[in-house]
Amino acid sequence: MPLEAVESPRLYRQIADQLRHLIDRREFPVGGRLPPERELAEKLGVSRPSVREALIALEVEGRVRIRMGSGVYVTEAPRPRPVEPADLPDGPFEVLKAREIVESAVCAEAGGQAAAQDIAALDEILTQMEAPGLSGDELIAFDRAFHVAIAAILGNAVLARFVGDLFDQRVNPYFQQLASYFENDASWREAFGEHRAIRDAIASGLGNEAREAMRRHLKQSQERFSQSFGDGRAASGPESVDAGPAGKN
Repeated sequence: MPLEAVESPRLYRQIADQLRHLIDRREFPVGGRLPPERELAEKLGVSRPSVREALIALEVEGRVRIRMGSGVYVTEAPRPRPVEPADLPDGPFEVLKAREIVESAVCAEAGGQAAAQDIAALDEILTQMEAPGLSGDELIAFDRAFHVAIAAILGNAVLARFVGDLFDQRVNPYFQQLASYFENDASWREAFGEHRAIRDAIASGLGNEAREAMRRHLKQSQERFSQSFGDGRAASGPESVDAGPAGKN
């Protein structure tokens, strides 16, 4: 396969560019299945999360269709409008890794500074987040409020705003498309338990434990988004696909 190793601050864009070029050259025909993520990662010399980000970018553009448990298929789609590099969103895994580094450090500080009213604020958010029948948008809003409330414990408005801005990058189309495959009731229950562990460590005044609890939470978030799409290698030949968006789990 004519793929070249790539390296770039926005690695997923270079991967997506290579795959798009091969699709345009009919190296991967319409209806055909792309190689599995693991194979693409090995040939390109990059991580699987970077390949995952590239595939999500191509799906948002309408160039491929992801079928869970089957694989990633090339679709016939109109050419997207040109996009300036400055307009390209950061990859979901880059955002989650940045949050892991920043918010783990924030939690370590919060564990030594939290007052009773700070813990009460976290408890109120968790109580609201546990209410039955919440929509995905409501859960995301409470999730954001929890993380920003932890940063607010430090009394630094710039830091609290920065944590909020990092979280808000999940509303970009690439992050939303990735989340559509892996966010569900079970994943939110796991996240809630992780939030509770973070709250308990902060309430106990244990900065190191709070840092590790936040790190575990955001690493687990990355793991949840890294589950295999499946490549359906038992199937053979091109599969009929359309250019519509993939459904949520």
